[in-house]
Amino acid sequence: MKSESACAMRVAKRAFATVALALVAVMSLTGCSGSKDADAPPASATPANVALTKDQLQHIHIYTVAPSRFRHSVEANGVVDFDNDQATSVLAPFSGPVTRLLVVPGQHVNKGDPLALVESPDFAAAIGAYRKALVTAGNARRLADMDKDLVQHDGVAQREETQAQTDAASAEADRDAALQALVALNVDAKTIREVQAGRPVAHVGGTIRSPISGTVVDKLITPGQLLQAGTTPCFTVADLSRVWVMAQVSASDLASISVGDPAEVETGIGGGIGGLKGAVDNISAVVNSDTRAVVARVAVENPRGALKKQMYVRVRIQSRQPDNGLLVPVSAILRDDENLPFVYVTQHDGSFARQHVTLGQRSGGQYVISDGLKAGDRIVVDGAIFVQFMQNQ
Repeated sequence: MKSESACAMRVAKRAFATVALALVAVMSLTGCSGSKDADAPPASATPANVALTKDQLQHIHIYTVAPSRFRHSVEANGVVDFDNDQATSVLAPFSGPVTRLLVVPGQHVNKGDPLALVESPDFAAAIGAYRKALVTAGNARRLADMDKDLVQHDGVAQREETQAQTDAASAEADRDAALQALVALNVDAKTIREVQAGRPVAHVGGTIRSPISGTVVDKLITPGQLLQAGTTPCFTVADLSRVWVMAQVSASDLASISVGDPAEVETGIGGGIGGLKGAVDNISAVVNSDTRAVVARVAVENPRGALKKQMYVRVRIQSRQPDNGLLVPVSAILRDDENLPFVYVTQHDGSFARQHVTLGQRSGGQYVISDGLKAGDRIVVDGAIFVQFMQNQ
């Protein structure tokens, strides 16, 4: 019995050894196979050309690349600002407390319209000075005329007549200066006529008037506020029929634009406001240190008031200088897995192959191709996505 048991154990050991050797062999083969796959070169990254049937070819459109004459189009973001040539900050022309405001922001005013009333001692003093200057000038002129008549009859000496004429001219100069002071203080013409006629003025109050026609876009004072002549800003009045759009143009696009180039502005509100035409009237000589962009100022007609200050807009500037290059429709451009642009080019055997391209500026519905294509190449423009689908099958 012991000999049979020992024999069985020897058989089991030989069987275990055989299984172990088999496992080692399998693992070795598996390891070699994995190593061989890892060292194998990767498959080509360029997909095979696409061949289409006659029926499929009817659903695509082929475009022959040729040199074209075009004008560069530069797109940029912009911010609306007042046309500072047609906007002004209204300063207080005299000192005193504000008694009444006569306008509100957004209200249209004409040149000379009253904006606010001020209880001003400067105003009253100016009217009093003009009244006295009128009387003094009138008396001096009468004396000068009398001396002129007397000197012809030897009634007074020539020296006295000359002095009288000098005094009259000086008094008249003071009168004219006093009148200009009233005009500078925006005294209305009716009050001036009352003073010239010698009639008393019932109440003398200062009136701040608009220096231009336009819209009151800012109110900076309140009733009771004490104004300082020449220093306190009271209102901002701007003519909004034309505004400035400050377009941020990248340095790479500067060579494509110049003063006088036409431009179009879109707001993106309610589907975009089209038809707002303008022109570049200034290009800054300074680069913004934060954005590295240059401001191109576009003057835009704004008859309906669609553009508001600080509104963000999109600006498209069309260069007036023509250029030559290879243009392809936007529909021909596709992107690969690495987001690189390419087109499908017709081959001699009738198949279609991918050709990576370098995109230049966009001009309307076309791209300028700076590299990757040559004149005479035939590319797919309509149906390129279908060709890509067939290639990925």
